[in-house]
Amino acid sequence: MPERTCPECQGTEWILVESGSGTAAKRCKCFKERENQILFDQANIPRRYRDCAFKNFEIHNDSHKDALKIAKKFVKNHPVQDIGLLFMGPCGVGKTHLAVATIHELIEKKNVPCYFCDFRELIRNIQSTYTPDSSQSESDVLTPIFQKDVLVLDELGAKRTTAWVEETVFYIINNRYNNKKLTIFTSNYLDSEEDEEDTRESYFKKGGETLVDRIGVRLRSRIYEMCKIVEMWGKDYRKEIKQAGYRF
Repeated sequence: MPERTCPECQGTEWILVESGSGTAAKRCKCFKERENQILFDQANIPRRYRDCAFKNFEIHNDSHKDALKIAKKFVKNHPVQDIGLLFMGPCGVGKTHLAVATIHELIEKKNVPCYFCDFRELIRNIQSTYTPDSSQSESDVLTPIFQKDVLVLDELGAKRTTAWVEETVFYIINNRYNNKKLTIFTSNYLDSEEDEEDTRESYFKKGGETLVDRIGVRLRSRIYEMCKIVEMWGKDYRKEIKQAGYRF
């Protein structure tokens, strides 16, 4: 289908406006819309999450309200904001929705180049570049991860760490940290210090494993240095609400 021509600028992306000093040219609104669409297309947001926004984020308890407030403030403060976010909580409480809504808002309101990546997918994609018949290099996979102003790394800790995984992820995170690029993480694993009693709610414990169990002390320490921790709690929305609404 051919692209529709803007009726206001006839495809030039410029319009003429009258002012007290005469006629001046300024960008048509379609120019920003086109720029936004390019940024959305490059953001790698999965189809399932493309409609995630602040306006349709459902609040079921105070932790959701606080998390939404922090996410909105993150957008408002950009680019002055100098720390990222780590949304932590059990499955189905809206962590990914809120992370995607944040970059959605950054793109729409501030034209910020953003990128979404699943933690497990990132590791698999890097590993696949080592096969002899791979059409991609490691650099191809990592270029958007390194370059985008804001990165969402979803499901941190979903793949148990090995020495190679820990070193690779630390290299990625450290690169972004050193270049002052912001990262938004989500994780199903909360954390507790080794010398502290584990007072987490039972649905956080995952059989006793914590975030440090999944990603290692060094990586956890760096993430804590570069992010504000945002804990979210509640019942699994996908299980409790979505399932109740399915009809066949």
